[in-house]
Amino acid sequence: MNFRTEFTIPASDWKINLDSSVVSMGSCFAEVVGTRLQQYKMAGLYQPFGTLFSPVALFKILSNALKDQPADPRLFLEREGKWLHYDFHSSISASNQEELNRLITNQLVSLKECLSKAQVLILTLGSSWVYQLNDTPAYVANCHKQPARIFTKDLLSVKTICKEFGNVYTLLKQINPGLRILLTVSPVRHAKDGMMENSVSKSILRAACHYLITDYQDTAYFPAYELLLDDLRDYRFYETDLVHPSEMAEEYIFEKFQQTYFSKELSQFAKDWQRLTKALNHRPFQPNTGTYQSFLEKLKTDFLQLPVNTQMEVSEIERRLSNIRL
Repeated sequence: MNFRTEFTIPASDWKINLDSSVVSMGSCFAEVVGTRLQQYKMAGLYQPFGTLFSPVALFKILSNALKDQPADPRLFLEREGKWLHYDFHSSISASNQEELNRLITNQLVSLKECLSKAQVLILTLGSSWVYQLNDTPAYVANCHKQPARIFTKDLLSVKTICKEFGNVYTLLKQINPGLRILLTVSPVRHAKDGMMENSVSKSILRAACHYLITDYQDTAYFPAYELLLDDLRDYRFYETDLVHPSEMAEEYIFEKFQQTYFSKELSQFAKDWQRLTKALNHRPFQPNTGTYQSFLEKLKTDFLQLPVNTQMEVSEIERRLSNIRL
């Protein structure tokens, strides 16, 4: 008897290698992937502008970076002594407008540089619901806790999402013809919009992804959304808010991502890295013993044999060795 609706993810005809550079942006899954790839010491840029739910917000940032356009000067605001910008997450902030503008400009330059070298761009779409600032008017990425009356809520169409993606796709291919784009839909339900409204929102995103991978070469879809809602499909795989996936669910989804997109070499490295970092995090009951000293020396040798920079881990091992008093 089956208690889950497991499904097979089609094998990818391209793989991520240890020397690949990845840019990951958008909602929750972009952060999950970025965090784990950083743990594996992989080059890239992960969530450089914080969490972004709206597709048009993502596409606008990418477009600005690729066209060397500065942040929209109309969209700066001050809140509680901190300067923010409506196009970016609240984690992108500064003590004054000039400083924030420099920060954003530098981040946009870095994004363009990374996109020109990257092998993969991961975009996680979170919601089709958007908010338009009435005075400008312009869609914003974040309302920054401003009064609801200054915004108009709107729902993106599949056509709008596909059109905006097409403009960015052209720019991306001009700067990096070999870039592959991986689309995902965030499985996090936006309960504050209402459950029926959330269903409409996610269906639009999913339909847009379907058409995009059909119409654009080197564009693929990873089913993070389906893995949580159709495969796991149980509240034990959610956090206590019953909206966000649990750590176990995130690990399961990322394992599926590894199986689909990691090369054999990267998969083996990931296993070795997890084994060695787990050993490094182990705290012995009797640290001042020859046995523990031999364990650390062997661990140091194993880290040095990995094909990445492990200076931080080796330094920690050497610190522990220096503290041993036999």
